[in-house]
Amino acid sequence: MPEIGSIEFVYWFRQAAPYIHAFRGRTFVVAFGGDLVRDERMVSLAHDLNTLVSLGVRLVLVHGARPQINARLEEAGYDSRFERGVRVTERDAIAPVLQAIGQVRFEIESALSMGLANSPMANADIRVAGGNFITAQPMGVHDGVDMQASGEVRKVDVAAMRNRLEFGETLLLSPLGYSPTGEVFNLTLEDVATSAAVALAADKLIFLLDQPGVIDEDGQLLNELTAAEAEAFVDEAGKVRDDIDFYLPNCIRAVRHGVGRAHLISRHLDGGLLTELFTHEGIGTMISREPLETLRRATIDDVGGILALIEPLEADGVLVKRNRELLEREIERFAVLEHDRKIIGSVALHTFEGSEMAELAGLAVHPDYRDGGRGEALLKHVEREARRLRLKQLFVLTTRTAHWFVERGFAPAEVDALPMRKKALYNWQRRSKVFLKAL
Repeated sequence: MPEIGSIEFVYWFRQAAPYIHAFRGRTFVVAFGGDLVRDERMVSLAHDLNTLVSLGVRLVLVHGARPQINARLEEAGYDSRFERGVRVTERDAIAPVLQAIGQVRFEIESALSMGLANSPMANADIRVAGGNFITAQPMGVHDGVDMQASGEVRKVDVAAMRNRLEFGETLLLSPLGYSPTGEVFNLTLEDVATSAAVALAADKLIFLLDQPGVIDEDGQLLNELTAAEAEAFVDEAGKVRDDIDFYLPNCIRAVRHGVGRAHLISRHLDGGLLTELFTHEGIGTMISREPLETLRRATIDDVGGILALIEPLEADGVLVKRNRELLEREIERFAVLEHDRKIIGSVALHTFEGSEMAELAGLAVHPDYRDGGRGEALLKHVEREARRLRLKQLFVLTTRTAHWFVERGFAPAEVDALPMRKKALYNWQRRSKVFLKAL
């Protein structure tokens, strides 16, 4: 008999399967600061990155080097000055800045090149590529402060980057950019990462940071935010702090300009990147352009998802059994509630020719999502559809959830109240209770 750990692993691996299929061939931009390298966490991150590469994900890595630059400047006798969190890079101090960035880059490439047997990097094939993909321009003067050799992204060489990604190479971008006149500029990692993600129309932009994600005023982690919700959070004084202040606005910018999802994940959690990407709950904050949950009419492609949702309830006797053929024939009667491409709820509306009554059937919500009013949302959808069809009454047959329906306006009724066709099919062995609701 397998151990509990083995059972949990199999369960997790099965849950991860849809993401493994969905991520193959996708482009992810992963950004992290120099503090992750300084704190010797690059090796564990390399293990996670190798897993993504093995699964066919196209990776663009963007690194920072703030603590390393601070140290080099101090050694060279320069002060570290910042304007609104952005380094003021003195022109005559660019040499130690480049040395620090080069040092960090070499350490990252070293970690990605490991291939020790009996380790997560065994047989790893991460080919790291770099290049002058980023054209930069000076930031100029901000609030009276000359930013000197600090710059911002002007253009991204998308064609060259895509060419390297198509050859299976992992791109490593440093926070540097070059001007057409040959000048070099010190950039922020968030600007490089966001600009690259937008230019590539990446599927994900991921920032690894000190915080676990976006925290609300009650100290609770916000797992999901739309761009509009994130903007409201940024606008509320006193709620934005630390590196969230830099990364969250860039997440908003990214999803507003075509990036599929943006993620904020703690850099301190070993395996946090994989946990965020391959579990439905995640461990950080995910930002999307639109709400992740949608209620829509079902299609034939949803049959498998609906069956997976309702089969446990059928086995428990809560719902009447439906085989795949029947579900395929009746699929146009169903609506599904989808959360980030996973079906978490379903309901059907059955009409009867010559009757002003309709049946609400197959109402199901995934156990992990039953406390958020989703069942009620499915019920309201069916009621709206019934009213659109000018029906007068809605009925439901249930064995376990009578109180739930009563609380939402349904009243007990007799079997004789059902439409003739439904009454003829009534299962007297199951003895479901009948409830009606006037529309």
